[in-house]
Amino acid sequence: MIDSNRRRPLYTQNYTCYQPLTRSQCTDRLMRARIFIAAVAFLFPAFACSQAAPNAAAAVADNLAIHHLLGQYAQAVDNVDLKLLSQIWSHSPDVSFIYPLGEEHGFDAIEQHVFQNVMGGIFSARDLKVHDVMIYVNGDSAWSEFHWDFHATMRKDGSEVTTHGVETQIYRKEDGEWHIVHVHYSEDRRPS
Repeated sequence: MIDSNRRRPLYTQNYTCYQPLTRSQCTDRLMRARIFIAAVAFLFPAFACSQAAPNAAAAVADNLAIHHLLGQYAQAVDNVDLKLLSQIWSHSPDVSFIYPLGEEHGFDAIEQHVFQNVMGGIFSARDLKVHDVMIYVNGDSAWSEFHWDFHATMRKDGSEVTTHGVETQIYRKEDGEWHIVHVHYSEDRRPS
């Protein structure tokens, strides 16, 4: 709307007057914008990688540490090594072990019932082979899924037994070291 007495708009705003650009100025500004976009596109991934690299290295280290822990677990089973067992398990009261014979809570119960009574009491020789391992790490917690073959000799009559299982283990990083906090295994029903 225009006021007929003043010949200017009723609603005004302060606008900066822009002069039209020459072709050369337009090309120059467009080139600067392209260079800026290219620089950001080039530098952003480099910055992101520099931030992700320490995390990637830590993830690889955690994965290797848990693979090593699994090897120690198999060794503890094979030898009923209670000292090694004590090193790889957390001693937190919330640790647990679920297996076909029941469930145990607390490190002392796991040590006595699963390792001394079952592994050491029922079998005179043991050979646990772990395979198809998948490990997942999330901060100070991690878990693994794997299958195993267990070859053993029965203490009572010397007969050989082989079983196949599937197992999940849960880990917690305590004072910078990974420890087992939970095991759950059952019979592996997939075809051999």
